[in-house]
Amino acid sequence: MVTNLSGLGAVLSPMVDIGLQLIWGVVILGLGWWAAGLLGRWVRRLAQRSDRVDPTVVPMFCTTVVWSVRIFTVIAVLAQFGVQTASIIAVLGAAGLAVGLALQGTLQNIAAGIMLLMLRPIRAGEYIALSSGSEGTVEEVGLFLTRLVQGDGIHVTLPNSTIWNATITNYSRNATRRFDMAVGIRYGDDLDLAIATLRDTVNAHPLALQSPAPDVRVFEYRDNVVVVNTRVWAETARYWEFRWDLLHKTRLALDAAGLRPPVPVREVTYANVGQEAAPAQQPAVSSAADAPVRP
Repeated sequence: MVTNLSGLGAVLSPMVDIGLQLIWGVVILGLGWWAAGLLGRWVRRLAQRSDRVDPTVVPMFCTTVVWSVRIFTVIAVLAQFGVQTASIIAVLGAAGLAVGLALQGTLQNIAAGIMLLMLRPIRAGEYIALSSGSEGTVEEVGLFLTRLVQGDGIHVTLPNSTIWNATITNYSRNATRRFDMAVGIRYGDDLDLAIATLRDTVNAHPLALQSPAPDVRVFEYRDNVVVVNTRVWAETARYWEFRWDLLHKTRLALDAAGLRPPVPVREVTYANVGQEAAPAQQPAVSSAADAPVRP
């Protein structure tokens, strides 16, 4: 009986040790995962409150912090089961090489995301347009993807490599932006009056910047219109408000000055107006009976 109990104890003792290690491993894994999420949220809130942290860097930095803690947690759990750290590092290195070869496009997105954050051609809150055709306000530059919000509220998600390899037009980087307004003046209308009206309208607008000063010049002569170009600067944040309002006020000012919008006109001159045109000769129509019979 004593021998049986000793044998049972010898069998149960390793099982108890394994069970305790398994429980501790699950506890460590759960606490590490919870701590990673908590630390990520804490870092995000702290970065968003600071004025010295670029909002574009926050998502990628938080993701890096979270996954660093999770990887450390997994290593700690494996060490709890007696796995050597050197073996873990070797396995991770081999796995990283295999994954890197299989996911070359994903690694390109990571590298492109790092370059976007280092060189900062785009930042969160800026309106950009890409040569690929996508455009919108930058919402987030992540580790793999960049999110844009179009003017109609549609979200566009792009791989970082697509943005990095495209030509980027940034409409929000400068604090001011120039508006070029081309106005057509009819031949025969008072050109000096038109220029003076445009200049007064622009100078009187509260959103028009006076430095650099607005410029109104004759731009080109076309078939039935003289094009007068108005160049005026405004704050980028209120550019579209200024543009729409200036176009409206310009048309009202020109109408009040008696300068009507040009209408395309084409003069047609007929030769020998007094002579009647000869009637057109009608082609002869042959009947089916007159048609030659083909074999």
